[in-house]
Amino acid sequence: VCSTELMVIAAPDGDVEITCGGSPMGDGVTNGGAVDPGHAEGTAIGKRYVNADGSLEVLCVKAGEGSLAADGDALAVKDAKKLPKTD
Repeated sequence: VCSTELMVIAAPDGDVEITCGGSPMGDGVTNGGAVDPGHAEGTAIGKRYVNADGSLEVLCVKAGEGSLAADGDALAVKDAKKLPKTD
């Protein structure tokens, strides 16, 4: 459905269905058609996305027009950690 490509950084125990643009992602999954308008916020290259409890973390390696979800719940952009000061 969209051109987003991800790298899984951390995964919870058990199976998780990751979707982009409202359609499932994964090896061998081919979906034609357009991105669902309710899932069209887009992804940004180099950003990390996490689920609500932080058990799933993915890195966007190719941006696309669809937004990400895991088991039906939207993934959020992970906040950057502040580095300690070095004086």
